Amino acid sequence: MEKLETRATPARGPRHRIAARRLPLLAGALLALVAGLWGALGLLGLDVPLPRTSFAQHHGALMALGFLGTLISLERAVALGRPWGYAAPALAGLGGITTAIGLTVPGKLLLTAAGGWLVAIYITVLVGRRTGGDLAVQLSGAVAWYAGALLWLAGRSVSEIVPWLAAFLVLTIAGERLELARVAFLGRRATHGLLAAAALLGAGAAVSAAWPGPGWRLTGLGMVALAGWLAVHDVARRTVRGTGLPRYAAACLLTGYAWLAVAGTIWLAAGRPASSGLNDAALHAVFLGFVMSMVFGHAPVILPAVLRVRLPYHPILYAPLVLLHASLLVRVAGDLGGVSAARTVGGVLGEVSLLLFGGCALAASRLPRREPA
Repeated sequence: MEKLETRATPARGPRHRIAARRLPLLAGALLALVAGLWGALGLLGLDVPLPRTSFAQHHGALMALGFLGTLISLERAVALGRPWGYAAPALAGLGGITTAIGLTVPGKLLLTAAGGWLVAIYITVLVGRRTGGDLAVQLSGAVAWYAGALLWLAGRSVSEIVPWLAAFLVLTIAGERLELARVAFLGRRATHGLLAAAALLGAGAAVSAAWPGPGWRLTGLGMVALAGWLAVHDVARRTVRGTGLPRYAAACLLTGYAWLAVAGTIWLAAGRPASSGLNDAALHAVFLGFVMSMVFGHAPVILPAVLRVRLPYHPILYAPLVLLHASLLVRVAGDLGGVSAARTVGGVLGEVSLLLFGGCALAASRLPRREPA
């Protein structure tokens, strides 16, 4: 991964205008997010106005591929620095919007093509610039997106390709964290531990296509192993004792690793969960508790790098983080205990936490800095 931290200072002149041209790509991600959150309200049993049918039916794909897929591929395109790389976020954003409005087949085609384009970006970096275990892990995440989307295009339901979607997001994040751990002079043996855990997760996703029970269990084992590795070796263990942005980011990461372990444990024990409560608990633990914690933690660095806008750290950013994890505790307790009221309240508050993060980020960009730049 390129060091986007070096690009975090807003630029002036032509480079600022180039960043402005990325706004439509970000808008595609945000539209997919809004559609996915609206559909989630319908899945929670709330009487929300139309159009909720297609939003609810494709909630998982809109969130994992339309929203997060667009964000990740946009960040990769910026790091690549070549115009053709921006086709990946463009395809993902357009695919999310197309899927949301009910054009399912074109949406699947676009999201599948976006995954393939992201694979091409990683291969270009591997061939033309450098190699490394961290980049290989990220590439395997992109391959998981592409393979899962191909299965979806071939007729599998989103619920059947969940291990592939989880592998895409978890491996992408794990590869980025491995890069930072290597910068901190991580030993070769420890690096091999993460690669082994990543291989378990990827193998589990592949096995799940033919044998769901063993595949989901193997995916869960890989997630537990990755969570353990990250909790032990990630630099967040040290930076959480610091102040300001490093401490905030570390809090996001470490709580996210805990939720990854929860989801992996459920899958390891139950395989593909037969009960809807157990299934929902695991899904939201990994996709909301783990992935969105990573988004919260990296946003103060990635957003300025991608859009060249000022987003300094401010303690106000802790408010959505606390609400996210508190609401998820309520949601998971409701899922596991069969308490529909707790499930609904936790789900709604979880959505509020995401919207609150956007509001707090905007407020932080306008408030005085609380630490040196």
